[in-house]
Amino acid sequence: MLFFGLGGLFYVSILLINAIAILSEDRFLARIGWGSTQTEAQFGGGQDTQSVKAKMINLIASVRTLMRIPLIGLNLLIIIYELVLG
Repeated sequence: MLFFGLGGLFYVSILLINAIAILSEDRFLARIGWGSTQTEAQFGGGQDTQSVKAKMINLIASVRTLMRIPLIGLNLLIIIYELVLG
């Protein structure tokens, strides 16, 4: 009965945000060409900021930056909840 309500949706979303937050840019993202330091040169010399790949790279960087501290608190609350109410 875990995944049949809003609680299950909450757990899944927290797990996905945790997965995004722990991605290593040096070990994983740079190898597949999704590092934030890599620039995609185009005709005209500008960086591609409107492609889906560029938006996903920005989303991953934003989640890793902004959600680091709130995720610690949310994970602690979930752990305490599971320990107390099982």
